[in-house]
Amino acid sequence: MLETLHRIVNEVNGAADLGSALDIIVSRVKSAITADVCSVYLTDFERREHVLRATDGLATESVGKVRLPLHRGLIGLVCERAEPVNLADAPNHNRYLFVSETGETHFSGFLGVPIIQNRRVLGVLVVRQFEQRSFDDNEVTFLFTLAAQLAGAIIHAQTSGDLVIIEDEAPLTRFLKGRSGAPGVALGHAVVVYPPADLRAIPDRPCVDSDADEDEFRSAVAAVVEDMMALADRVDESLPAEDRALFDAWLMMLGSDSLIGKTVERIHAGNWAAGALRQTIEEHAKVFDAMDDVYLRERASDVRDLGRRILMHLQQARSEPIEYQPGTILVGEEVSAMQLAEVPEGRLAGIVSAKGASFSHVAILARAMGVPAVMGARDLPVGRIDGRRLIVDGYRGRVYISPASSVQKEYQRLADEDRALSQELESIRALPSETTDGVEVPLHMNTGLVSEMSSLGLAEAAGIGLYRTEVPFMVRDSFPGESVQTANYRSVLETFAPRPVTIRTLDIGGDKPLPYFPVNESNPFLGWRGIRISLDHPEIFLTQVRAMLRAASGLDNLRILLPMISTVSEVDDALLLIQRARDELIDEGFVVQMPQVGVMIEVPAAVYQVEALARRVDFLSVGTNDLTQYLLAVDRNNSHVAALYDDLHPAVIQALIRVLEGAARFNREVSVCGEMAGNPAAVLLLLGMGVHTLSMSAGSLLRVKRVVRSVSRARARELLQAALRCERPAEVSELLNNALEQIGLGGLVRAGK
Repeated sequence: MLETLHRIVNEVNGAADLGSALDIIVSRVKSAITADVCSVYLTDFERREHVLRATDGLATESVGKVRLPLHRGLIGLVCERAEPVNLADAPNHNRYLFVSETGETHFSGFLGVPIIQNRRVLGVLVVRQFEQRSFDDNEVTFLFTLAAQLAGAIIHAQTSGDLVIIEDEAPLTRFLKGRSGAPGVALGHAVVVYPPADLRAIPDRPCVDSDADEDEFRSAVAAVVEDMMALADRVDESLPAEDRALFDAWLMMLGSDSLIGKTVERIHAGNWAAGALRQTIEEHAKVFDAMDDVYLRERASDVRDLGRRILMHLQQARSEPIEYQPGTILVGEEVSAMQLAEVPEGRLAGIVSAKGASFSHVAILARAMGVPAVMGARDLPVGRIDGRRLIVDGYRGRVYISPASSVQKEYQRLADEDRALSQELESIRALPSETTDGVEVPLHMNTGLVSEMSSLGLAEAAGIGLYRTEVPFMVRDSFPGESVQTANYRSVLETFAPRPVTIRTLDIGGDKPLPYFPVNESNPFLGWRGIRISLDHPEIFLTQVRAMLRAASGLDNLRILLPMISTVSEVDDALLLIQRARDELIDEGFVVQMPQVGVMIEVPAAVYQVEALARRVDFLSVGTNDLTQYLLAVDRNNSHVAALYDDLHPAVIQALIRVLEGAARFNREVSVCGEMAGNPAAVLLLLGMGVHTLSMSAGSLLRVKRVVRSVSRARARELLQAALRCERPAEVSELLNNALEQIGLGGLVRAGK
């Protein structure tokens, strides 16, 4: 039986499409366990029916036509129980349903096993026997294993579009689920985009003339550089400087020795230009793929997109120009930031990507441009929706294809509300961020990848609550020197002076290796990273701290933040090194001062040592993204467990309260710099806890300010006490969203869901 199982599994995995996989299973299973019939019913959740999709033993013309009501018959019983139903005499069961359309006679033996994926019953695999027969345990296990394989095939079919039935102009009320990439609601028509060239399909070939191949490669790179500069110029006025700096990072990659030099080396080693490019791009992308940090892992798609564009020029191929009409919703398997930038200004209404996360460059740009986006919509039938009418719900991460008129009307109402809300938010831009009872709550900004900044678009922030320093390290071929770092930090500090700028020291390690400082570990989540590397390599840490102190000379708005602290000894050692850097600079004639130093609270160990940490530093900054992930043991980018990730979990709330209480004993300021700080609903809790400052993406500043200005600290404390009585995250979310409705901020409720 085991050998038969392996053979069937291999055949299913090699099937060209879902239909072929189903035909293989029903035929092989019927033969393997000598049944008279084997069939597969799949669940149509939109129409609430079980549809016969494949059979060996029943009338073949009934496939696709026989539809059983969702809770009827033995098929419905298997789905309800989500476990096997094994009956020797099925017709005498009270749930038996005779279906004449299948050509069925009165079969007696019945075994149905559910096809389950992520707790959802996708269908039923059924075998039938004329005679009475109770199938044995080995046969039940055999079908169970095949059903698990079939679940994977069904999910793949949903992603490719084989399973999604989209009839012309057929209105649907269902939606596809993804992740919120940028808030907002968009109604428009899909324009499907795809990569200009396929690097993966490029083979290795001998290089006939290495000098000629090198010239062709360098010309292709130059052409891409020209394209990138033109795109950067086109979006220059619509993006803040920090997001325009993304183009600087791409241009830096295109000019790096690691990209150009490695490819040229491979060409002269005997591989043709396209093959050498493929090897180099994949080598770079794998470095990012291996990272735990979501933001940096998403950089792999940028590297591959650059490679495809170089290949396109190498092949001297041009895709047909795409026509972008007003109301364009950009759709793709993996929409890139460069594809986004190609849409003419004023015509982009929304973005839907089958892959990607909230930290991808396209999501960052979408938020900066105010364009609703849904990322990671795995079931998206990309190849079958070009030109279809779509609704993008960037708040809840939903996508509606050919929506029913009732759905369109509701979302049009929400879109109108959003426009009115945006106008209302503009009216508070210059007003202070304080509660109705006069408690000031400064709102800071999270940022990174800033090489040249201006105050344009940044006046709303009271400072920078988190400046990530590792990203500029990632796009280089070696560690940046002290002078280079000094110039970079100086531009940030000058832009915001006299407002405070909190610069986090280098947060690299097993999960975020540099191309020139690789770290390979079996468990990067718990590996050599962050402050651990900084303390093990004081020369790296001292160079960075010296650059920060020099950059702050005469400005005195620098605050240094230490990442991934788990022991007090790490803080003690880091403080000694910072003091040493200051003393060295003074001895060298520089005028520098000791800045405020804080630690990030992002691992449970720091929560339970918060008093000892607070005694040693000037402030604490809570990274709720990592803290939630570590507390709940959930990787939110793992589709199997992502639904368990919730920063409104009671355990997270209790941890935050403990941090606030510990910090208060030493009168230390506490900031929250994770996504929780930008969630209007969660802000109600943070105000009630007494959080001193909030730091978030620029796009969330006005929404959060609107909440702060609409509630008193006393009311926020009442809501916190009510939340502490909740046992489930959903209860907390409902409580807070209702509170927003009650104070007239219903337009912000969707952002908190």
